[in-house]
Amino acid sequence: MKARSTLAAATIAAVGMAGLAGCSGGAPSGSDDGADESITVMYSKTDSFTALDTVLTKAKEDFEKDNPGVTVKLEPVTASDDDYKTKLQLALGSGDSAPDVFYEDTFTVRSDAEAGYLLDLDDHLADWADWKLFDDNAKLAGAGADGTVYAIPLGTDTRVIWYNKTVLEAAGVDVPWQPETWQDILDAAAQIKTSSPDVVPFNMYAGTGTGEGTVMQSFYELLYGTGDGKGLFDDESGKWIVESQGFVDSLEFLESLYADGYALPVDQALDPNIWKAVFGEYLPQGRMGGTVEGSYTPSFWIEGGSYAWPEYADDMGVALFPTQNGEEPGGVSMSGGWTLAASAKTKNADLAFEYMTYALNKENALWYAINNAQIAVRSDVADEPSYQAANPFVADVTAAVPVTHFRPADSDYPQISVAVQEATEAVITGQKSAKDAAADYDAAVRRIVGDDKVTTG
Repeated sequence: MKARSTLAAATIAAVGMAGLAGCSGGAPSGSDDGADESITVMYSKTDSFTALDTVLTKAKEDFEKDNPGVTVKLEPVTASDDDYKTKLQLALGSGDSAPDVFYEDTFTVRSDAEAGYLLDLDDHLADWADWKLFDDNAKLAGAGADGTVYAIPLGTDTRVIWYNKTVLEAAGVDVPWQPETWQDILDAAAQIKTSSPDVVPFNMYAGTGTGEGTVMQSFYELLYGTGDGKGLFDDESGKWIVESQGFVDSLEFLESLYADGYALPVDQALDPNIWKAVFGEYLPQGRMGGTVEGSYTPSFWIEGGSYAWPEYADDMGVALFPTQNGEEPGGVSMSGGWTLAASAKTKNADLAFEYMTYALNKENALWYAINNAQIAVRSDVADEPSYQAANPFVADVTAAVPVTHFRPADSDYPQISVAVQEATEAVITGQKSAKDAAADYDAAVRRIVGDDKVTTG
């Protein structure tokens, strides 16, 4: 899951790709050994995610024009996020097939850095004037445990509740809607189920099929809003949390949501592509009350988006996901994002970095932020009137930043995430109770990190 009203023609023209023709990141110093003057760029491209391909293609054209004799070889991968990551890991593990530049999820930066896959960018960034314009928190997302920067952010995001105002109003739920507790969500779902039996009241992803979407757009909103609010990882001790009542409570909420018929049928929920139906069918057709999704959601509905929906700005509303019982700070969000990184095995480190500066300069970053509904990480992009005007929900999703959380910056996280996904699947399918699924998760964490790296909640 990649995670505004129709962009006016004037807005698109203002930041159109034609306007990027003059972008320049500065001439590179050439290949490190003076031999092969080419670099490869690996990234994800799907029918519903083409914005990055557009930017990287434009950067390639400009870069090659400014640097005769240099060739940029684009290698788009058409696959789900998880399948793309698998292909990337295989490529990075081989010096022969490792791409010079690649699209990297922030949650794999630390593990890939520790594996020796990522190029240290500190020296290059010290000479790049634009780096000072990047948000400090966004910079940290691309840093390793030692503080070295290995990846440059393309943008960031938050997670909120996206709800269909027409569906809620038909059920007698007041809009604008802002649930204060988990029970408020269940109460609204019950009203929708009663008034419109054929409508899915409230969607929260679960299971391994939707991968990282299960945790980022569902489970973590619950876990980080529980009474202890500790989440998965104790930053102070540097240990993973087990035996957490908040973990059990979060699973119990999902158990209730699915068992009471408020969520999607389980067989559909386990489909890796269910998010496409959520964006393309359920919400636009008024067949779903709400879902937890990213700030990037409007990118699917704008003119030219994968599921263009001209009325979305009028029909949809946004709310913060509430804490369990209304505890402070009153809401929960999760932030992630993707980056561009370079391989530690590249033979053309200077070329690779300079190409990245073309792809990430102001004009390209502005176009990408607008057309992929990103929260800008460059201050000059955030200040652009065209960025602020392009998405009618930009203020709503940005309001989630003060209550947002990030995935644990630990190299064991990818394996832990899978264990969380497995726990949610066991619960919604009825294979395990919430307590038993949580116990299985605890055991999995101990196997992954060892007893000396866990602490009890």
